[in-house]
Amino acid sequence: MRKSLMRLTLRQLQIFRAVCEHRSYSRAAEEMSLTQPAVSLQIRQLEELLGQPLFEYIGKKLYLTDAAQALKQAGEDILDRLGSLDMQLSDLQGSLQGQLTLAVESSAQYFMPHLFAAFKRQHPEVGLQLTVVNRAQVIKRLNDNRDDLVIMALVPQDMALEFLPFLNNPIVAVAPPEHPLCRAAKLSLQDLQPYPLLVREPGSGTRKACEEYFQQKRAHFAQTLEVTSLDAMRECAIAGLGLAILPRHAVSQQLAQGALLELPVEELPLYRSWCAVHARGKHLSPVAQAFLAFIRDERAQISALARRFADAAHPSAG
Repeated sequence: MRKSLMRLTLRQLQIFRAVCEHRSYSRAAEEMSLTQPAVSLQIRQLEELLGQPLFEYIGKKLYLTDAAQALKQAGEDILDRLGSLDMQLSDLQGSLQGQLTLAVESSAQYFMPHLFAAFKRQHPEVGLQLTVVNRAQVIKRLNDNRDDLVIMALVPQDMALEFLPFLNNPIVAVAPPEHPLCRAAKLSLQDLQPYPLLVREPGSGTRKACEEYFQQKRAHFAQTLEVTSLDAMRECAIAGLGLAILPRHAVSQQLAQGALLELPVEELPLYRSWCAVHARGKHLSPVAQAFLAFIRDERAQISALARRFADAAHPSAG
């Protein structure tokens, strides 16, 4: 028999949310600084309150029951509203407080800390939870309503989303200085085709943008090496394993140091805009609203800073 849900605690909701996110009792225990038996006990108590099981194992995988899906949605609403109330009360006291939860595509990880630092100078009591993932994982997090905002370049057209473009994302071709193409004064994408090309894993936004552009320009690369992280791809390019086509923000330091050179390809840079994205109709916390207002009001300054950052790395970039 189901008991009154008024006996449910916020701690139980937080533990339940962690299990849902990780699909694992042990990983949830690590996140919550608890033992696995303590997590299991809290979940059993929740199941007694609901009168229904919350999880089931099929093979070795943990799945949410219908009751868990319903509780998950209600729990997110409760925790989000409490977080919003906490921020509003802080705002009434004259300072914005709370935590901004951001998920960013991996190639945005190099400028987002600087952007948040500028925001934090205006609101010093705001914290940040930053998760770096690829495009496919960003879309999943949007569907699951995991974050206040996500930062991505190619906004899906088949989802009900609100988005704010705020910074150009120039994608360029790079090679180590000893590569024969570095001696050319002018190149086309076709000139790059005989050489191995480093590519990101399926699900990467940079890979998707490049593949669509190559198809449009009828450029075909027969030799490709797949690399599953942007940092590793950059190091592979430095080592001479292949050409790389990457966001200029991600290689600015290597361009400045001369470890990589930007190739003068006529069809590049390929420009995409970084956007701050959330689900249409989502209730944004005061911190998320303030961050959106910040990047909306400071877009010109953000672009100018990004240009200076890129120019320092590549003085001839136009």
